[in-house]
Amino acid sequence: MSVILKRGKTKMIDLPVTPSTAFTADTFVKFSSGKLVPCVAGDGDAATQIVGVIRKTIVSTDSDYASDRLVPIEVPVEKHVEYTIDVGTGTIAATDQGTEFDLAGAGTIDQSATTDKIAKLIKYMSSTKGVFWVKMNGSY
Repeated sequence: MSVILKRGKTKMIDLPVTPSTAFTADTFVKFSSGKLVPCVAGDGDAATQIVGVIRKTIVSTDSDYASDRLVPIEVPVEKHVEYTIDVGTGTIAATDQGTEFDLAGAGTIDQSATTDKIAKLIKYMSSTKGVFWVKMNGSY
């Protein structure tokens, strides 16, 4: 379950995270009440846009876990940035290239859901992994 930059320009920006919230490195994040939280299945529609990718794991044993703080988030700075992403629900095939899928969780794709159309498969790698364009802040 991870989101790995394959190709394209990104930059790191410091954004506020919700205190006392666990994050897994290399997963998508979104804003909720002005602070970042992990994305969940079904996120990415117009109401819950993906902001970027957190590259740091945050756990309850961290000394600043319950504190307001800024953490670096990777955000795209050009269109069509490519990410290698695991498929968490269902399996993909080479014939799925060009199809848009939903999130299965903060760091995986749901091949069985196409309601929100967040990630477009552009290169098939295996039945459980592909290269995708991801809609962040409303566009690829």
